[in-house]
Amino acid sequence: MEKKLKALFENLCCSQCKTGFDEESFIIKREEPGLTVTHLVCKNCGKSFGVAFLGFSGIDVKDESKLALEIQDGPDPITYDDVIDAHRFIRDLDEHWADHLPK
Repeated sequence: MEKKLKALFENLCCSQCKTGFDEESFIIKREEPGLTVTHLVCKNCGKSFGVAFLGFSGIDVKDESKLALEIQDGPDPITYDDVIDAHRFIRDLDEHWADHLPK
């Protein structure tokens, strides 16, 4: 299991201190057939990256390069204007606020 975890995170590093993740970065909390619960922690600075529920059933690790996560571009960062708009929207909600929730 540790080989699969290492392969999954091998191209990533801590966002705080830039230390790469290795087998010492994972604390396996629980293992069941087809499911592993692990806690990812930077071995250098101790920053916690939370708990992950991973399903590894049927994954062959012969070619580890196909298992590693890749960093992807996300949406643009939230701006001050976005925060102000959200504040105004929430402030102006009335007793029909539930109408804005998806059905």
